[in-house]
Amino acid sequence: MERARGGGLAAVMAAAAVVVAAVLVQATPAGGATTYTVGAPDGLWDMETDYAEWVARRTFHPGDKITFTYSRELHDVVEVTMAGYDACSNANNISAFRSGNDVVTLTAVGTRYFLCGLTGHCDSGMKIRINVVAASSGPGASPAAVPSASASPPAMITSASGNIHILALLNLGLVLFLSARVP
Repeated sequence: MERARGGGLAAVMAAAAVVVAAVLVQATPAGGATTYTVGAPDGLWDMETDYAEWVARRTFHPGDKITFTYSRELHDVVEVTMAGYDACSNANNISAFRSGNDVVTLTAVGTRYFLCGLTGHCDSGMKIRINVVAASSGPGASPAAVPSASASPPAMITSASGNIHILALLNLGLVLFLSARVP
């Protein structure tokens, strides 16, 4: 009987180890990936920040993440096409976010367009164009060709509360481990 219970415990521990390993792999950023807070350090996602100037001081690569931090009562974030960006229109948006702390992973080389969908905010300058370029492989490397702006990469979005999922999985592993130890 003791041997069977010990075997069950080993199986539960192995399952918990797999869960923890999967969580760690998911939580580990790609090599060299950077997370940027839009507008920081001088501003956030608001109507005072000069986004053209903010973008000009940064280079974005696939795997990087951009975080939009803002008051949910005052703003939102809408990903749009180039036409929507130029017209300040969110009518045919790609995706919309309203958490106040939205994280967007830049998955591929190309241009991504974001704006605040509240009336008048985009027209007042609350929009941002993110050019994602291939990482150079060394000195003198030429940049890769950038795909057409009409082809929008798939959005990979996570909320800052996504860490709750990691904690839930770790908690599940702990519960399984402890329940296997109860006689």
